[in-house]
Amino acid sequence: MRTTHGRTARTTHGPLLYARSRALPLTLAALAGTALFAVWAAGRLDAYLDPDRRVPIVALAPLLASAVIGTSLYSASDELDRTAVRPWWPRRLGQLTALAALAAVLVAPAVLGHAETFGAPAVVRNTLGCTGITAAAAVFLGARLSWLPAFAYVTAVYLGSATAHGRAAAVWAWPMQPGAQRGAWAVAVAAFAVGAVLYAVRGARPEGSRA
Repeated sequence: MRTTHGRTARTTHGPLLYARSRALPLTLAALAGTALFAVWAAGRLDAYLDPDRRVPIVALAPLLASAVIGTSLYSASDELDRTAVRPWWPRRLGQLTALAALAAVLVAPAVLGHAETFGAPAVVRNTLGCTGITAAAAVFLGARLSWLPAFAYVTAVYLGSATAHGRAAAVWAWPMQPGAQRGAWAVAVAAFAVGAVLYAVRGARPEGSRA
């Protein structure tokens, strides 16, 4: 807080300023809305009766959550970030990891039970994988378009993997695999690790002023 010409003005510092600059309050609200939508959709599909009915939720809810996370990865002042005294990569990595973990926790209740098939483990895996792809896309395409590669990939896999089987399918069609598939987990974790490192080191591609 500081006083200017007899008026008291409030200044924001530290984590709160960082959160506001990345629109994190809005991001958290959008993640909560995504979780509520996933629970509602699961109820409409009667997913609690048949694990296979959970496939749309397991595939698409983490995709929507990762798109929400991607919108918070932009920087409104890229030049200032690059010239800051303190390195930004710990904050970027912490932001991405915390949001991914929160998204997984919020969406998982939509598919509780049947963990060996399309349950909560599959949601956690897909959230990590989709978030990693989104983070990598933010580095090369910018935060505004960061959702596009994950959306295209998951949609293509969702539409084309109905008859996919075997070890190869567990790799290329990992968003559509049951939660116990080790190959799918390996790909998803690797995607998150690569995306997190790229974003932490380089940040999102500058996009100029936001409209």
